[in-house]
Amino acid sequence: MEFAKICITLAALINPFGAIPAFISLTEDQSEAARRQTIRTAALATFIVIAISALGGQYMLAGFGITIPSLQVGGGVLLFLVAVSMFNAQPAPSRATPEERDEASERANIAVVPLTIPLLTGPGTVSTVIIYADQAHSVGGILMLLMAGLLIAVGVWVAFGLAAPISRLAGRTGLNIMTRLMGLVLAALAVEFVAAGVRAYVFAA
Repeated sequence: MEFAKICITLAALINPFGAIPAFISLTEDQSEAARRQTIRTAALATFIVIAISALGGQYMLAGFGITIPSLQVGGGVLLFLVAVSMFNAQPAPSRATPEERDEASERANIAVVPLTIPLLTGPGTVSTVIIYADQAHSVGGILMLLMAGLLIAVGVWVAFGLAAPISRLAGRTGLNIMTRLMGLVLAALAVEFVAAGVRAYVFAA
């Protein structure tokens, strides 16, 4: 596994800059101190989700009798749907629904749900991390994956911490362009996952 590829993939999936409008909307009624706490919690929760997926995801799949090739095909299809939504600059179908956002407005703490789960780290992120963990084949590979997760968590902290100036500077058009570029990365990755899963099935037959 290449560290840069993992970081780019997770950055495209989590896309903290694309989540800035949702973050601003969800925290508009919070005080400055509460908003800083929300940012810290969201960044930490993002890393925890990645770490749990990397360390325990394969065991969870084994418990349900799901193979990695099956996850590659299913995860690849899911990533492609996410990529199509990103091409259209729309929220991914696996992310928060309008009903979930309405419910979030009534929560005292929205940092974990729905900001981190599922807005930042949805099923696509979890399945991708599990696939990368399976490809690691060593403790060093897992540590590389955890380090990538830590960098992405820092990216979430920075993006949300600078949400207001970034939103003013880039505007909605700038954020949409960035989202579409990330969608292109995800589309390529989705094809790669599906092809790897199909190859595994063919050679196993």
